Amino acid sequence: MADADDVRHLAGALPHVVEIDSEGFDFRVADKGFVWSYPERRPGRPRLIRTDVAVLYVGDEAEKQALLLGEPELFFTTPAYDGLPLVMLRLAQVDAERLGELVTDAWRMRVPESLVADLDGGSAP
Repeated sequence: MADADDVRHLAGALPHVVEIDSEGFDFRVADKGFVWSYPERRPGRPRLIRTDVAVLYVGDEAEKQALLLGEPELFFTTPAYDGLPLVMLRLAQVDAERLGELVTDAWRMRVPESLVADLDGGSAP
């Protein structure tokens, strides 16, 4: 069972990451978001920043659909994210090890190739 503190710890430990000041969590690498708190939109009401749900960058529609169909207990989406390579992750349903893999994968998809070696200890991607 993971939470916002786990996201902060895992994302913040990755090279070249900046946490943007927000009501929840919002992590960027090279000015590109890779994991942030879900801004739930509610008709007629202000959006609610959900720190129990992480939005993850997944790279492409095929990966998005694989996650949504393969693990619907963990991942979901909304119409606002149609056509975008993003999924929402229910943090309470994932353990810290899997969360670490997901956050690192999201980071790898957003970081410039020239900086990947900083995570891999100097090896090529």
